[in-house]
Amino acid sequence: MSTETMVSGTRPQGRVVWNKGKLIGQKPPLKLKEIWALRIRLQLGRRVRDLALFNLAIDSKLRGCDLVKLKVSDVAHGDQVVRRAMVMQQKTARPVQFELTDPTRDAVTAWIAKAHLAPGQFLFPSRVKSSPHLTARQYARVMKRWMRLIGLDPTIYATHSLRRTKATLIYRRTKNIRAVQLLLGHTKLESTVRYLGIEVDDALEISEQTEV
Repeated sequence: MSTETMVSGTRPQGRVVWNKGKLIGQKPPLKLKEIWALRIRLQLGRRVRDLALFNLAIDSKLRGCDLVKLKVSDVAHGDQVVRRAMVMQQKTARPVQFELTDPTRDAVTAWIAKAHLAPGQFLFPSRVKSSPHLTARQYARVMKRWMRLIGLDPTIYATHSLRRTKATLIYRRTKNIRAVQLLLGHTKLESTVRYLGIEVDDALEISEQTEV
């Protein structure tokens, strides 16, 4: 059984472990049909902020701690949302670039206008006074609500699911692991291989295509 599907239980002595009943291991990325299902639900619900946050999470492939700290000036020059942006990663202190697709640029533009945000402001301000921007914990709670909207089990997914989503789609289409490494801002290729779990995925794909 893989670590992605393994559920922890109890210790031999009968003591309940801290993560009893919880899925452990890497969280799965979203599928293309799930991305569009959620976009449609957010659009129909006129959830302008959430649509901008979701689209930007998919396109940027940023960790949650970096995504929530984005400022308007990181993604927009004047009243124009840029097609490519660069931010410094908190974890590695290295810059990473990402593209903003047209749907994301439209969503971010609409959110900036609706919230009347200035260039120096955080792109996703917090609604509580204790933080000037959406916190990583708040972002995680929002993401769980998104999963429920489209009928997914929120315990199976995490914010890293969104970070992994586009990177996984790119790899599956191109098999270019080096490109994915650069997009994720990983310093080592081995980290990207482990992060995407591609060795396991590729092995399963080969197995499924092999008749005996």
